[in-house]
Amino acid sequence: MATILRDWSYRYQWLYNAISRLAAISVGGEERFRQLALQGLTINSDTKVLDLCCGSGQATQLLVKLSQNVTGLDASPLSVQRAKQNVPQAEYVQAFAEEMPFADNEFDLVHTSVALHEMQPEQLRKIIKEVYRVLKPDGVFALVDFHHPTNPLFVPSVWLFLWLFETETAWQLLNTDLPALLVETGFSIDKQSLYAGGSLQVIQARK
Repeated sequence: MATILRDWSYRYQWLYNAISRLAAISVGGEERFRQLALQGLTINSDTKVLDLCCGSGQATQLLVKLSQNVTGLDASPLSVQRAKQNVPQAEYVQAFAEEMPFADNEFDLVHTSVALHEMQPEQLRKIIKEVYRVLKPDGVFALVDFHHPTNPLFVPSVWLFLWLFETETAWQLLNTDLPALLVETGFSIDKQSLYAGGSLQVIQARK
């Protein structure tokens, strides 16, 4: 069942959007959810931003309002095509996150929203290293993703959501210490915040 629902959610954008809106209710709605990883950051029109694993451009749509220099990257040709249609103000690259076709020290900010849980553990390590490589010194990696709930009341809903729409990699992330992986790569943690009963984590890590 999880495979079928997951496949449908990526095949039909209306279904993906509906799921995203439903999941964002726990933090006050989709608009607030898209802003979580960016809170407190200074982003101006010249800030060079990479929206990593941009999907069909939900977060990209917010980023282009803050900067005129936004690039979206995704491995899926369909997602890149949708993102170009939805948010034409950004540039787009189809590539794998663990093999980004960018120069060293290119971006001021790398942002990713609920994408890292899609990655196998070794793949996740490679992506973090790539993010570190493409960030400028003092650049920031801002992310939001799943976290093991700290409030037991949220455990059933999180487990149901993962069972219906995710794969084993999402379960693996719940048991992964992301801040430790980032520090291991060379980042320093500026901020880690938990939302929705601890089921979502926001991290801002600096190179």
